[in-house]
Amino acid sequence: MSPACRIFPKTRAFIWKKDRLLLLEQRLLPHRVVWRTCRHWRQVEEGIRLMVVRGAPAIGCVAAYGIVLAARSCRNRTLNEQRQELIKASEGLLKARPTAVNLHWALERMRRVWEIAPVKDPESLAKALERKAIRMEEEDRQSNRRMGRYGADLLPRDASVMTICNTGSLATAGLGTAFGILWTAFHDKKIRKVIASETRPYLQGARLTAWELQQEKIPFELMTDNMAAHLMKTEKVDAVIVGADRIAANGDTANKIGTYSLAVLAAHHGIPFYVAAPTSTVDLTTADGRKIPIEERSAEEVVMVRGQRIAPKGTHARHPAFDVTPANLITAIVTEQGVARKPYKRSLKQLMNDHSLTPSLSLNRERGNGVGKKIHAPSPCGGGGVGRG
Repeated sequence: MSPACRIFPKTRAFIWKKDRLLLLEQRLLPHRVVWRTCRHWRQVEEGIRLMVVRGAPAIGCVAAYGIVLAARSCRNRTLNEQRQELIKASEGLLKARPTAVNLHWALERMRRVWEIAPVKDPESLAKALERKAIRMEEEDRQSNRRMGRYGADLLPRDASVMTICNTGSLATAGLGTAFGILWTAFHDKKIRKVIASETRPYLQGARLTAWELQQEKIPFELMTDNMAAHLMKTEKVDAVIVGADRIAANGDTANKIGTYSLAVLAAHHGIPFYVAAPTSTVDLTTADGRKIPIEERSAEEVVMVRGQRIAPKGTHARHPAFDVTPANLITAIVTEQGVARKPYKRSLKQLMNDHSLTPSLSLNRERGNGVGKKIHAPSPCGGGGVGRG
């Protein structure tokens, strides 16, 4: 067992407590550590929509527990009435964040339980759903471990690695995706430093990744997003590692806005560009990046920072929350099942087939809502600009 396998991360994004779900209020980090209690699925939906919790894998796990809460709220009703409530909860949770495919994946797995589980009463169904949600959380934790190992093996000794947004324990159930690779490589003594992009406009890099790196005592420097080209040109940067919210069948990858810019810059400077994500993020039903819906969030999150206006009143701003990096700019895609390389259309399909993974999801509802179109979401904090994933 490597030294990294005997150490555990210090941070958790959510905790299930049998009758309630605790969400770490990420909008208040790094200044305050506050846990928000959810006893109803609508509170979970709000937590996802307002980005109390963010990060594609964490959103999937949290949504699964939202379904458990919906089932528990109907234990004194008929099975048919309970299932109607579960459908309503699933549809409500699905609309909370449209880009992260893990949300669809998690809700689909929960739907299969309430549709086919041989249960005799609502209490039994609620327990079956709880067991499924707990299993999904543990699967994500194990997935992070394996992904970290595969990715760390790609890095050289004394590596300086650039990353964007937050992909650690705050975004998953375990070590994280891209962050998990950094964490594993650090405990392998391969990391000289991490360069974290602040990630405008929500500052996940400055607020969350910097905080997690501090907690884990991993050496790092923070840069503003527009410093990347200069640092790649003037300093030794050995790799760029990012997470993903959805990976299309051809390898095109949706991730935090600004990821595409880093990929272009990495290609120009001859720096390997790695994407780290669980196979639940791979969507083989989406042919390429043009079909991935891009969430367009409130312009207030661009012109305001933590309640403070930074642009003249009346300024028109844009806020696409994600961008899509073309597959040809990606050196490799690291998953818990192995490392996929070009051509991704073949390697991703092979990866999924080799491990008997479900290649598609029931996205019909989303397709009806306009895949490939911009999707508008409300401001998470009434004009402030805190936390985002």
